[in-house]
Amino acid sequence: MHSHVNIDDQASGLRKMNKQMVKVISVTGGKGGVGKTNVTLNLAMSLAQLGKRVLVLDADLGLANCDVMLGLRVEKNLSHVLAGEAELDDIIIDGPFGIKIIPATSGSQNMTELAPAEHAGLIRAFSELKTPVDVLLVDTAAGISDMVLSFSRASQDVMVVVCDEPSSITDAYALMKILSRDHGVEKFKIVANMVRSLKEGQELFAKLTRVTDRFLDVNLELVATIPYDENVRKAARKQKAFVDAFPKTAASMAIKSLALKAAKWPLPATASGHLEFFLEQLVQPQADRGLA
Repeated sequence: MHSHVNIDDQASGLRKMNKQMVKVISVTGGKGGVGKTNVTLNLAMSLAQLGKRVLVLDADLGLANCDVMLGLRVEKNLSHVLAGEAELDDIIIDGPFGIKIIPATSGSQNMTELAPAEHAGLIRAFSELKTPVDVLLVDTAAGISDMVLSFSRASQDVMVVVCDEPSSITDAYALMKILSRDHGVEKFKIVANMVRSLKEGQELFAKLTRVTDRFLDVNLELVATIPYDENVRKAARKQKAFVDAFPKTAASMAIKSLALKAAKWPLPATASGHLEFFLEQLVQPQADRGLA
């Protein structure tokens, strides 16, 4: 009888060891209209084309939801999982190039306002996920809500999408300030979106670093400059991602080069690379967070 228990113990130990390491990237932008969801989806597809198994968590409760942008039908969403009516694997929808999408809870329920039991349910749902994942891309809501902060804090890479508008720059700065000051996030990957030229992208980045260097203790890296491209809008009208509809257009080439970079970003060296650890960090009660 003893040996039987032992084998079970070993089996569960092995399962834990074999847990896949997952790269978690949250994509955020200080305000709406900067093309954040578009960047997320096109990056997801470009990573999938490089052979990565990509899962997109659509945590943007705004209107530009991933499924709407791609014309996909959603039967159930995360709220059904939290209510115990479905498994996470049941609600995942397939997108182009084999990407998988977890549809957000529709309506106004904020993920950080979940009850403790729902938090536990969310972590359990992720730890029981059977769908294999290499990269989890989290499309966060616009603005600076608790939810955006939680997701960004728990991710290994925080990508901030900005465009060359004063309000976008101010909002991105405000977001980085809170994340660095209150949540210990020190590194930000900046995507300059809808820029007229590479030079404009670099100038936009310079504007941002001028302010952050003066007032914040953070490290910024310009990881992509995505040109303004008429085909982006044309693709949206077709309810297609632009890397799918116009693979050779300027914006697609820029996203593909970002995907090549992102595919090489180092995997976490610690257990926090497992999805449940990501989730545990995500749902830590506000009170537990060390306000450094």
